[in-house]
Amino acid sequence: MPPRLTLLSLPSRPSTAYTPLAPFLYPPSTRAASILTSLSDNRGAYNKKIRRGRGPSSGKGKTSGRGHKGQGQHGKVPAGFNGGQTPESVVHGERGFDNSAFKADFSPVNLNKIQYWVDQGRLDPKTPITLKELAKSRCIHGVKKDGVKLLARGKEEITTPVHLIVSRASASAVAAVEKAGGTVTTRYYSPFSIPKIRQGLMHPYHSLQSRITFPETVEADAPPTPEQFVFEKGGYKYRLPDPTSRKSLEYYRDEAKRGYLSYVVGKKEGPSLFFRVPEEGKQKVRRRKTGKSSSGQGAENRLW
Repeated sequence: MPPRLTLLSLPSRPSTAYTPLAPFLYPPSTRAASILTSLSDNRGAYNKKIRRGRGPSSGKGKTSGRGHKGQGQHGKVPAGFNGGQTPESVVHGERGFDNSAFKADFSPVNLNKIQYWVDQGRLDPKTPITLKELAKSRCIHGVKKDGVKLLARGKEEITTPVHLIVSRASASAVAAVEKAGGTVTTRYYSPFSIPKIRQGLMHPYHSLQSRITFPETVEADAPPTPEQFVFEKGGYKYRLPDPTSRKSLEYYRDEAKRGYLSYVVGKKEGPSLFFRVPEEGKQKVRRRKTGKSSSGQGAENRLW
């Protein structure tokens, strides 16, 4: 065994008098415990993943929930596959309702975003704001096949009078814009016309039937005459179409929806092309047939 070395004595420091610190100068004896290590999700927020093929005791062992033999255990089966025979969708027909062929597809835009774009100088409130200006300023990212719909989120933020021309507008959005001194006009746009308007080949709101007017403070184009719409005479290669279907005509003839064709509706007419507006104060009174003729001989002609 090697000899044990003795520790050399260190030189002693000069003794100094101990002066204790004040109690409030001592560092805190306890640290604030961190709660990050004790965080956990609520009970029942998620389920434990099922581990299949771990033996019979796991509850999903042996065949792992696939059953015994057959195509379902050996491989994948497409949805609705019925063993190779006639599918159920052919025998019994497809159930449910799909309105995608007739569904209107609009690009939504809210009032608070329009006001923010005006404050940033991206939209000019002194000119009519159409889908062309909204798309060019990136207020909306692309225009869908049926145009733009104005919604009322942030309606309390709209303070600048703006003049909007859109495809559809909610009632609360129209009320908020008109309260701020602006106007809302809804007009018809076809899927063919939207890309032509964005390319500058078609007027954004004037057509043969439109009579859209603006205040004198707004810098807008005057309505062109019908002769100016014929191929590039008015500076545009294509003419903006007007609605032809009954559903679209009835919508844009309605003054409550601020339709641009509401001027064609008379005083005693309504926007509908089928139903008449009932006259106020006049009701048909059904008279009971008494059998009497105009000469008063009806009682003598009765059989019993």
